[in-house]
Amino acid sequence: MGGFQTWVINLDRAPQRLARISAQLQALNLPFNRLSAVDAKTMSTAQQALLDDATYRQKHGMSPVLGELGCYLSHVAVMQAFVASDAEFALVLEDDVLLHPQLPAVLQGLQQHAARWDMCKLSAVHSGTPQPVLELAPGCQLAVMLSRCTGSSAYVVNRHAAQTYLQHLLPMSLPYDHVFDQGWRLGLKVRLATPTPCGHDENIASTIVAPPGMQRKFALLQRLPAFRYRLGNELRRVFYGLREWRREQRLGR
Repeated sequence: MGGFQTWVINLDRAPQRLARISAQLQALNLPFNRLSAVDAKTMSTAQQALLDDATYRQKHGMSPVLGELGCYLSHVAVMQAFVASDAEFALVLEDDVLLHPQLPAVLQGLQQHAARWDMCKLSAVHSGTPQPVLELAPGCQLAVMLSRCTGSSAYVVNRHAAQTYLQHLLPMSLPYDHVFDQGWRLGLKVRLATPTPCGHDENIASTIVAPPGMQRKFALLQRLPAFRYRLGNELRRVFYGLREWRREQRLGR
């Protein structure tokens, strides 16, 4: 697809997952580049130092695991590779994603309306309370989100978004999918394609797991700072979403 560079994040020790997503991309006629994911099992001391442990615990109310950091650094590495290329846009995929047949048409719509987004999510764990603003492809709308929409298994970014991520996302203080859509903090036009043209394969086990016997989540009182953070964060998300929705209404469909 002209203008788009597709990246698949894949651990070296997960060739079966690579084969699975390779088949999906081939069926959709989407060539891709593989990004060797940062592996928690072989992570360097310098890489581990990119985690702000204290802030993570305060904001998230639980202990971090190195698999989350590996995922986070892998997405950052995609941004570095994308910025170093001459592509206009990057389609970023985790290797457990499910690609639906309408994905190429949605990508064409995003390219056609490139001025209306900096980052657009193509998969979602929560609904995001989408407010549609224009049609990307038959049956799929570009939308502003008013509520939380986690997950980072499929999304597109332009060069401005990638450069902004590289400037602001390190060190890690939250899981990647909790921070990369904070358009109000990053100054980005964050959008959602709805219904999403990609999903998550629930039959594939996550590679982000806690060590045996580890109790990640803190006791209720210890999580109070995280609750305060989340309340403030979600209020900012609503205000941002309403502001972006009003902007889109002025632009028209």
